[in-house]
Amino acid sequence: MVRHVALFAFAAILSGPAARSQPSETLPVAADSSRWDLQGNARKAEYQGRQCLLIDGGAAVLNDFEMRDAVIDVDAATSASRGFFGFQFRIANDGANFEEVYLRQHKSGYPDAMQYTPVLNTGRNWQIYNGPGFTGAVDIPKDVWFHLRLEVAGAQARLYVKDMDKPALVMNDLKSGVQKGQVALYVLTGATYFSNFQIKATPDASWERHLPPMPANTLTRWSLSPSYDALARNLERPLPASEAAAIRWQDVEAEPPGFVVINRFRESPHPRVTFANDFSKHLEPQPGMKVVYARTSIDSDRDQVKKLYIGYSDDVSLFLNGKILYRGRSAQNFRDPGFLGIVNPENDAVYLPLKKGRNELMLAVSELGGGWGFICRLADVEN
Repeated sequence: MVRHVALFAFAAILSGPAARSQPSETLPVAADSSRWDLQGNARKAEYQGRQCLLIDGGAAVLNDFEMRDAVIDVDAATSASRGFFGFQFRIANDGANFEEVYLRQHKSGYPDAMQYTPVLNTGRNWQIYNGPGFTGAVDIPKDVWFHLRLEVAGAQARLYVKDMDKPALVMNDLKSGVQKGQVALYVLTGATYFSNFQIKATPDASWERHLPPMPANTLTRWSLSPSYDALARNLERPLPASEAAAIRWQDVEAEPPGFVVINRFRESPHPRVTFANDFSKHLEPQPGMKVVYARTSIDSDRDQVKKLYIGYSDDVSLFLNGKILYRGRSAQNFRDPGFLGIVNPENDAVYLPLKKGRNELMLAVSELGGGWGFICRLADVEN
């Protein structure tokens, strides 16, 4: 996945709170309307007899419309065999935080043919937010027009594909935290056409989060360092005590079910990963990779060994009391060319030799794309 948010240039926002809280008329926006801010490779076109927008690596941002809750309808058609196309919504004024849901032609029929991800500090987080509520299967037609509908209400959204009676993807808990913003049609890659766009603001729904439970023994309290150039550091060595003492650490709390999403707190890097298309380069240094140190403490009533389940994206070194115990990389395409790097707490396990009293656990977590974060849970070791 590559950076796309730089395409956004925001116009003046004309709608106010009163307008958003009341039902409104459906607003149709023709392909040749001056309300479209066409960015990147986006232009007016004609396809199969229809006037439409053609986007292939760009966006069409709807000017003069601030969205909280709404229903969006559009027809789409694609001739590309591979691509990513869909909606960006509640785009914040900074252009760095919003919600995104898209279809992938090359995944048609597969469990991840559709994907929802929050974009946080310019970074997509699909490796962290995955599975039910984030991905789903759907058949994506080629070379024919079909209908898409996005319904957004409070902290939930529903995407309909072809069938307007049954949602194809239910987004049960929108993660960005942005409650209002602009709307865009966007295509990361793969020529896609859009016509018959219309949008209708709906009354504000109550903002109800549907969070998963926080499992027992999850490590939830962490402190984060600033981000650094990962290639300028020896990630197999712990932070010197003098440097750790000089850092302005930021205290953060993990979100259910235990993720510390670093992209919430640090701007996401966007390195050009050399092994994305050439697996033979997967051991090369990756210019642009950033690292953040995360630390927490574990209090133990005795000397003992505990099992630590850890999931991370994309690269981690683990230190206990100043000694390295583990180093791993779980980036997309790294372990094999088809590897996605999806995060879950059972990705890996490390056995921690805890001493009686306070123990310092520190992670050096680096990002290559798809989400920057980690999750840690402790477990007893079976005898």
